[in-house]
Amino acid sequence: MSKRGGFPTMPGNMGNLMKQAQKMQKQMEDMQEDLNQKHFECTAGGGAITVVVNGKKEVISITLKEDVVDKDDIEMLQDLIVAAVNEAIRKAEESVSSEMNKITGGLGGSLGGLL
Repeated sequence: MSKRGGFPTMPGNMGNLMKQAQKMQKQMEDMQEDLNQKHFECTAGGGAITVVVNGKKEVISITLKEDVVDKDDIEMLQDLIVAAVNEAIRKAEESVSSEMNKITGGLGGSLGGLL
């Protein structure tokens, strides 16, 4: 093993592995940027509530149909909003996971802290 600057040089396979890791990191960054531009929309209550989130799982908008707003049943409205938000976030997470699996070949679960 030769040394440069006091550190052993990487054998060919290790160098290739590092190049692949750098390529994967770039692909993941690009994928994250693409996902952050996407919007995921879900409805609840037969379309009475519509929620849109982005790939960062941030709520972009919540739209309520006027007829769903009943001052005597605020609890139902709250439940519908929660359901729609949770479904939109689930869709965003599924998309992130699917894209991650394309890049990592199914190793995405063990790389969870990278995104």
